[in-house]
Parts: sequence; C-alpha cells; structure tokens
Amino acid sequence: MLKARVYDLSLFFISLAIAFGSSEILTVNSYYIKALIIFWFFSVLYFRLRVFYKNGSTNIEYGISYDLSMVLFAGPIGLLIFETIYRFTVYSYRKWTKTADPSELSDTFYNIGCFVITNSIAYFLFQHFIERFQTVPFGFWILMFLLVCISSYLSGTFMVIVFVILGELKSFKEGIDFIFRGISFFDYGKVAVSNGLLLFFLQNKSWEMLIIMFILNYIVSRSFYYKSQSIQNKVERDQFEQMAYTDFLTGVFNRTFMDKKMAELNQTGESIGIVVADIDKFKGINDSYNHAVGDKVIQHFAATLKSYLDVDDFLFRSGGEEFTLCLRKRNFDESLSLVNRMLGGIANNSVAVEYNGEQLFISYSASFGLYYYKVNEHISMEKGYILADELMLQSKQLGRNKVSVINGLLNEKVV
Repeated sequence: MLKARVYDLSLFFISLAIAFGSSEILTVNSYYIKALIIFWFFSVLYFRLRVFYKNGSTNIEYGISYDLSMVLFAGPIGLLIFETIYRFTVYSYRKWTKTADPSELSDTFYNIGCFVITNSIAYFLFQHFIERFQTVPFGFWILMFLLVCISSYLSGTFMVIVFVILGELKSFKEGIDFIFRGISFFDYGKVAVSNGLLLFFLQNKSWEMLIIMFILNYIVSRSFYYKSQSIQNKVERDQFEQMAYTDFLTGVFNRTFMDKKMAELNQTGESIGIVVADIDKFKGINDSYNHAVGDKVIQHFAATLKSYLDVDDFLFRSGGEEFTLCLRKRNFDESLSLVNRMLGGIANNSVAVEYNGEQLFISYSASFGLYYYKVNEHISMEKGYILADELMLQSKQLGRNKVSVINGLLNEKVV
C-alpha cells in the first residue's frame, strides 16, 4: 500500500512540474475564471452520473471527461487548477457523506496527476500537429479523436501500474485487455465531439452555447444513467429471483418454483406427464460413505434427468433425493418412452466420487411414477403430482428400479 501511495504522489508532483514548466494560463484571467466556474459546476453535477466498478481493491469510475477542451483552452496549468478544485470538491463531498474510501486522499492526488499528465501530453501533441491536420478535411475532428484515444490509453496504462503495485494483475494479457477495455470508438467519438464543440464555444466566448452544450450533455448522460440503473436493477432482480427459485446443490428449480409453475400450468388445460423420480436406497449410500458422496449422487441424478429434457419441460428438486418432472408437448407413448430411457440410462451409468482419498464409481437406480392426463378443473397439477408420487412409491414396493404409470386420459394403469 505504501508503494501505491508513493506512486499516487509521484504522478501528482510530475503533473505540477509539467504545468508550471509549460506556460502560464493561455487566456485572460477573468475569462478563465468564468470558464473555470462553469466547468467546475457541471463536472460536480455530472459526478453523480458516473459509473463505478470495483477491480480487486481498487474503485474505478467511468464518465465523460471535459479535460481535453480545458487544457487546449487554458494550458496544462489551467487544467491543473481546474482538476485540483474539482477533485478536492469531490473529496470533501465524500468525506461529508461518509462514502470516502480509506485511500480517498491518495486517490485524489492520483486523479489530479493522471488527468493532468495525460491531457497535457494531448495538449503538446495538439500544438505540434494542428497545422498539419487543418490541411485535410475534418482534420481538427480527426486530431481530437486521436487525442481522446491516446489520453484514454495512457490513463489505462497508469491504472495498470497501480494494479501491478498492488499485486492485482495476473498476467500481461490482462493488463493489455484493461487498457483497451470495452470502451467503443463511439464513446471516444462522443468525447471528441463534446470537447471539440466546447473548445469552439470557449474560443468564441459563446457562453450561452457553452452552457447549453453542458445542459444537453447532462440530460443525455442522465437519461443513459437511469436506463443503465434500470437495466442493472432488473438484472439484480432476475438474479435474486433465480437464487430464490434454484436448488443450490443441483442447480435445478426448487420446490418453491415448482409450486409457482404448477399454479401457472393449471391454467393451460394442456396434456402433461407428471413424473416423480426418487433414488433407490439412498440412505444406504449415505450410511456406507458420507453425505458428500450422497450429494455427488444427487447432483449426478439431477444432471442425468435434465439431459433428457427439452426446453419446454421442467425439472424440480421436490425433496431430498426426489425430483419431479413436467413433460410437455408429448403424447402418452412419447412420455412413457422418455421415462423408460431415463430409467435405463441411470441404471446403466455410474457416478465418480472421491472417498477416503480414492476415486470410486458408484452405481445406483431410481424408481419412477408417471401420471399422464389433461389438466382440468377436476384434476389439478397439485393432484397430478400426488398421483405421480403414489405411483413412484408403488414402483418402490414392486422392487425398485421400475416405472409405474397411469394414462389419465384413458384411466389405464401400466406397471
């Protein structure tokens, strides 16, 4: 951590040397102060719309930056003044709201140093190449785009060095991937156009257009922010729902989702095969080995059952070693044929487990009950499940490793 703090301060002092060693502020002081206030106000306003994510122990923020227009307008020292005021405003806000990280002060110096250095390099490149680019169509905009790309890649490089110091970089490729991370050329184009227009308005003292430009960017940024928040909230809700409806051991749906889905299927009036399957003599597996081995058998059983199903079918873990299946869009013969294939596939297969430091292969069988019928007001899904469960128990009583079946459409019983 000490090395990281030294690195942060080093960038800051390098930025001081560049700023004070380059030139004075390029504009009249009163003119610069007016621009400084506008840039500071809208940057603080935009700060709440920035996107944050965590990489290891480091918080990284993304948001459109207007530093390029500021440095081209006021020079490196003008940018240094702006960045210092803006970053310490953010620092004070985070301290006041108790949202500051333990390294907040050091990170503030890092941000000042990083943005001043990268944009100062862009400034010197602009001064050197602008006359050449003005001889080609859209040369100014092409140069602005290239400067935005260079600044972004340099900023990414500085951050990769932080990861190296903190030991959070696993490979050279990971560092390269971070530098060229998922920011599209459209994003670079947006930053280039925004900064180019702001520079024009600054140079022409078009204060109204400057403020309108900031307001427009704020409205667009706020719209994208709320849309991204909405998407993120939906993803989080979907993840929470998936967790609530998923059996953690096997990854299939749990009993809660089974009850919910059966209530929905009650309204369909479709012909459906309800299957209850249970591992034979499962208690003996646990007693002969241990519960970890038993869990492996359950996982294998669930995966085997799932491998036979289509996208419209459902598989639920309805008990300890009991699973319930809803076979849809099949007639009776197709449903019975599928269950028989499951029965044979399980009986002719084995699961690899580790026990007492050795790898063992355990064979097991299962008993099935299939009740096929058309969902209606007289026989609900819940009632169908009970009848299928009774058929599974009947298979157990008949010697296990069997399928007991009733075709509810014809009221025919098959053993």
